[in-house]
Amino acid sequence: MNGEPLRHIVTVNNPQGLHMRPITSFVEAANRFKSSVQVTKEGGSPINGKSPLGLLGLAAEQGTRLTLEVDGADAQEAMTALIEVLDRQFDD
Repeated sequence: MNGEPLRHIVTVNNPQGLHMRPITSFVEAANRFKSSVQVTKEGGSPINGKSPLGLLGLAAEQGTRLTLEVDGADAQEAMTALIEVLDRQFDD
């Protein structure tokens, strides 16, 4: 790791958007790692990716583009896990 945070843009694919179930899974995954996690909605301010209320406030509907930024010793592993959560379909 060269000290630069990892960044990745994801599109919310879940038909119901980023609601409580995917947010809970995302926060649980983020909290397994020491790295800091920031999530930014296009045109918005960065949100702590380990805060369920912060993520809920994004009001990310299907099609919303989010930028994930992960910084820390285990950033690569954290980024991989977080992308997997966001790519998962949550049936409601």
